[in-house]
Amino acid sequence: MFAGLARFVVRHPWWTIAAWLAAAVLIIALSPKLATESDQGEFLPSKYESVKAAEVAEDAFPDQAEMSALIVVQRSDGGKITPADSTKIAAAAKNLSAKKYPTVNGFQTGPEAVAPNKSIQLISVPMEMASGDAAKDQSQAIKDIRTQLPKELGSGLEAKVGGEPAAWVDNEDSFTQSFMLITIATFALIIGLILLIFRAPLAAILPIIVIIATEQVSMGLIGAASKVLDFSGDDSLQIILTIVLFGVGADYYLFLLFRYRERLRAGEDRKTALVSAVERVGEVITSAAAAIAATFMVLMLASFGIFAAWGPSLAIGVIVMGITSLTLFPAILSLVGTAVFWPSKSWKRQPKAATAARLGRMVGKRPAMVALVAGGLLIALATGAVGFKSDYDFQSSFPQDTESAQANKDLQKGFPAGQNTPVEVMVRSTDGQPLTKAELDAFGQKAKSLPGVGGVQPAVLGQNPKIGQVNLVLNGNPVDNKAITLVKEDLGPAVHDIAPEGTEVFVGGETAIYSDINKVVNRDLSVILPVAGVLIALILLLLLRSVVAPLYLVPAVLLGFAATLGSAVYVFQGLLGEPGEIFHLPIMLYLFVLAIGTDYNILMTARLREEAKEGHEPRKAAALAVEHGGPTVAAAGLILAGTFSVMLLAKVSMLQQMGFSIALGIALSAFVMALFLVPGLTAMLGHRAWWPGHGDAPKKQLRPSDTREDYIPTGRR
Repeated sequence: MFAGLARFVVRHPWWTIAAWLAAAVLIIALSPKLATESDQGEFLPSKYESVKAAEVAEDAFPDQAEMSALIVVQRSDGGKITPADSTKIAAAAKNLSAKKYPTVNGFQTGPEAVAPNKSIQLISVPMEMASGDAAKDQSQAIKDIRTQLPKELGSGLEAKVGGEPAAWVDNEDSFTQSFMLITIATFALIIGLILLIFRAPLAAILPIIVIIATEQVSMGLIGAASKVLDFSGDDSLQIILTIVLFGVGADYYLFLLFRYRERLRAGEDRKTALVSAVERVGEVITSAAAAIAATFMVLMLASFGIFAAWGPSLAIGVIVMGITSLTLFPAILSLVGTAVFWPSKSWKRQPKAATAARLGRMVGKRPAMVALVAGGLLIALATGAVGFKSDYDFQSSFPQDTESAQANKDLQKGFPAGQNTPVEVMVRSTDGQPLTKAELDAFGQKAKSLPGVGGVQPAVLGQNPKIGQVNLVLNGNPVDNKAITLVKEDLGPAVHDIAPEGTEVFVGGETAIYSDINKVVNRDLSVILPVAGVLIALILLLLLRSVVAPLYLVPAVLLGFAATLGSAVYVFQGLLGEPGEIFHLPIMLYLFVLAIGTDYNILMTARLREEAKEGHEPRKAAALAVEHGGPTVAAAGLILAGTFSVMLLAKVSMLQQMGFSIALGIALSAFVMALFLVPGLTAMLGHRAWWPGHGDAPKKQLRPSDTREDYIPTGRR
């Protein structure tokens, strides 16, 4: 199959390119856009309590703002807020309300907004959830309010605008700068490393252009799939898709280009060499793309909607990239020919490959020692995964010198840290009787003595008199690990225990949402990892026609995943003393280490089988596979790990965590598993690695001159 495809693409490059472009234009022009959501609570299944609380709140308070900014006002001299100050603050709130800022539902303050110690007074600014152009209007409204506040308050008072909408405005620049830096650094790194490897400008620029075009086609198909499968993505999907496509696209391009150069050096003409290259890597690329796509599709089993949307979206991107790698890349290379390596002449001569040859000889001579050292290193790193803790405090990962961050610090001078992010308890009558304000206030007084509660905001009756709301203000940071654990294990159950007779309660709010996300993410990982392992095993079984090989290849991949997670724990929780890693880091490592890292194992295993088919006994096959396949794996791993490592340049610590962890995971996959562990284990097992098939059955017998004294023939066992 791959031979026929290779001959057609290489002999008819213009037809191939024209067909690809025509399909791309139709897909991009006709496909709908993918809808996106920003609120992570929207992705939780409806069975979770925080979602039920939000539904009850929407029924009882249909006009309630979806989020609020918070203006923290204090005296410039650091003194206490006086009655005259409060009058000025109330007047300022009234004047600001009259200006009708977009998405702003008013400015609210009063005696209850003055801190008990009178250090600050708050102005609450309820706002609508906004996206697209409305989000831009909201950002501008925050900026305009900040400009207007000094004029309205006059001398003697100063104010800072905080809360979620203001934090988004402040952090947007950090994200924009970070991703711009990452994008530029990624392009520079890919181009620079390919230039270093091939010393050819065209070879370096070609994958960038093709991958960008492939991404546009993929987004069109993802938009169409979202309508058929009824899913929406989050704001990070585009970024993740870009990284995935540049990762696998660069890998597949290097697989093809290295093999093309190898066949040219073997003396084949440029057309024959390209046909041979596509034929030989076709099965590898197809198997690798299928393994990654299948692994991504397992995410559809996730209960958390974000992960369920990532699954088909990323699978589509990888499949399109695989097709592109076997059609568009070879068609372009067929037209360009050896000029792709210009001005370098290195493609004309055989390299010494001294380092790769030495490593190959080491693996061939001492496979047991090599496998033991590589496996021992991964096991040692994997033990750290036991101490993994999730961190949901996104705000702490951003720079702390912004106005919203400073407003949050000023808030804590007079109120508990959770003042602007309370635990929202919805109380609903079950006996048919309407609730009373006194009943809700009594419930609030009981709740005030519960663990972690620093205060209770005034109870409110809904438009439906059978529903009321009582907000509990936490003492500590409402979105750190401690608060989330508190709500999940202590406060939530305790609130249910003291519910007024004849009522039921639902614990909601941001802390409760993250508590439920914690539950659903743990559930999803427990389902996704085993199913992904089985699918990868089946794909390897089909590729290698062996039952034995998947039995050690799949555990090796899972061990690499655990080693990467453990390394992150050692560095961030241990060395740097952080409270935990971003909560979706395990899923990110699943996407990039477990899935994409499988590429390198498939490439190396296919090369091991190829060398065995050439008639080499197991140890020499392993040595030659490392010698010839090692440079490709090393180059691909270096580029992909380097791509992620540029995230360390970002100002946002959660991006730094992702960059370090994924880069290390890719490096372990390429430089430990694929180069040492997998060939070492395969050499140790010998011909048994391919049982019950004959995947290593020689196509020809070697001449005596093809063997070396320093390889010990093992013979067939």
